[in-house]
Amino acid sequence: MSVAEPGRQLVDFVSEGRINGPDVVPYHADPYSTAIISGSTKTKKYHDNRSSEQRPLLGRSRSRNMESCSDSEYGSNVIDDPEFAAIIRSVEQAIDNGILPQRIYQGSSGSYFVKNKEGKTVGVFKPKDEEPYGHLNPKWTKWCHKVCCPCCFGRTCLVPNQGYLSEAGASLVDTKIGLNVVPKTKVVRLASDTFNYTPFDRAKARSKKFATERFPDSLGKHVKAGLPPKMGSFQLFVEGYKDAEYHIRRFESEPLPSATLHDFLIQFQKMVCLDYVIRNTDRGNDNWLINYEKTPEIDESVKIQGTEEGETGWDVVNSPKIYVAAIDNGLAFPYKHPDSWRAYPFYWAWLPYAKEPFKDEVIDLVLPKLSNMNFVQDLTDDLYHLFREDKGFDRSTFEKQLAVLRGQILNLSQALRDKKSALQLVQMPVVTVERKRFEGDDLHRNPDRSHSEAFTQSFQHRPPFFSWC
Repeated sequence: MSVAEPGRQLVDFVSEGRINGPDVVPYHADPYSTAIISGSTKTKKYHDNRSSEQRPLLGRSRSRNMESCSDSEYGSNVIDDPEFAAIIRSVEQAIDNGILPQRIYQGSSGSYFVKNKEGKTVGVFKPKDEEPYGHLNPKWTKWCHKVCCPCCFGRTCLVPNQGYLSEAGASLVDTKIGLNVVPKTKVVRLASDTFNYTPFDRAKARSKKFATERFPDSLGKHVKAGLPPKMGSFQLFVEGYKDAEYHIRRFESEPLPSATLHDFLIQFQKMVCLDYVIRNTDRGNDNWLINYEKTPEIDESVKIQGTEEGETGWDVVNSPKIYVAAIDNGLAFPYKHPDSWRAYPFYWAWLPYAKEPFKDEVIDLVLPKLSNMNFVQDLTDDLYHLFREDKGFDRSTFEKQLAVLRGQILNLSQALRDKKSALQLVQMPVVTVERKRFEGDDLHRNPDRSHSEAFTQSFQHRPPFFSWC
């Protein structure tokens, strides 16, 4: 059990695989949370918005309130990362200069390659309302899915229209643990004519433009012209990477050098740790990338004596470098384990690399952090502050998401201790670790529980209908 900081109690549900101890520091009181405030006008508005968030693809009605994107009228991006903020400013300037984002035609959502002032692609932007089940999704594949096959519509284990938070949350988990396999991703607001807007928003933008041009000294000073900015995830673009499927097939005929294979296994197992913690339901071989160049790098710092005459040669070269990038993390953070139609397995579990035990480098990096309950609590607090910014945020649903995450951490920690493989990890019984509150007689029987909370674990026994897909 890790050492507690002054004034903070610990929950140790990782060590020895059981629950014990009171709750850690509770979530900070959120004065704007609909789960805390009740009865106010603002709260009722949030409840209405949240209910509409849970009804995907129902926003195509004629209702102006449903069609308009102007609920995100404020467009300032306040980012505490100077380097990332500079990239966003460059993107905004590029859009103002006519260098517009370009829609990505693959996939079932509206996502865009975003460029900087020099015309170089620097990121991928995924607006919230253009997600697969968003009401402004420019592609009709999911609408046809809903009409033609409603029994299998959607992923019932995920919260609808929160893929952009899942993208940013995966980057947050990756950064906190130190895995460095997810390109940096944050939630930003951008506006561009190439995004999919409703006719009402475009007409409103034209009216604003006309008013500001016609009356620049009066209305022009108070009206912000242009389309309303959209909230979404912005992921930095990585260069030199190709789909993992391409390289995996290549490695079958061109085996990696031993040193490069060792580096690849470390990168691969880091991605395994990430996917398992966030319970990614969409990790196919086309949703992660590999950067690999076969040409070896010459190590010019080493010279080997060649002949007796003193001739020297370059006899030592470094092994080729290889890197992994885990992209497309928008279908993670479920509020329950898949138990309906599909299991949504980790497709990397069928790769031969999944049979290798976890490397010592990965264990030394991940296990000390996941075994420290102060770290786990800080991680969940950071996720809470991220997810609560969504207008459809629901505290009880988020608690269920954390229950799944804690259970995944519990299993992963045990697998790292036992030096299991990734394949053995996914074969462990799935578990959820829920927050339990003590009330009445239970609280009197447990006077040491100052926060009147603890954690309980439960195992899932209901398999999905199709357990192989």
